[in-house]
Amino acid sequence: KHLPVKHCIIGSYGWKVSDEVENADYVHIDKPNFGWTGWYDFHPELAMGDVEIVGLCTDICVVSNALILKAMFPEINISVDASCCAGVTPESHKAALLTMKMCQIEVTNMED
Repeated sequence: KHLPVKHCIIGSYGWKVSDEVENADYVHIDKPNFGWTGWYDFHPELAMGDVEIVGLCTDICVVSNALILKAMFPEINISVDASCCAGVTPESHKAALLTMKMCQIEVTNMED
């Protein structure tokens, strides 16, 4: 409702997964909103494994879902590759990464 930019609109160029990612080993999840609480129903094995999150926007979807996953599965290792994410602004991207680090989410490839 209050998103600062239009993004990930089904059928648009921004929604398409790149060819490089399409051929990688990953799970693509189309979720109904940016902060999704249906993780356990979708993938109950998450409670047993590690999760790496990448995507747009770092400061909306990525941080929301990383924190929700941490609350739902406090013992799993959650990481975010900063070089595979982007925020609405460089400042909000960095703020989201710092927030996740403070909440015991591993952030890799973060520029100083």
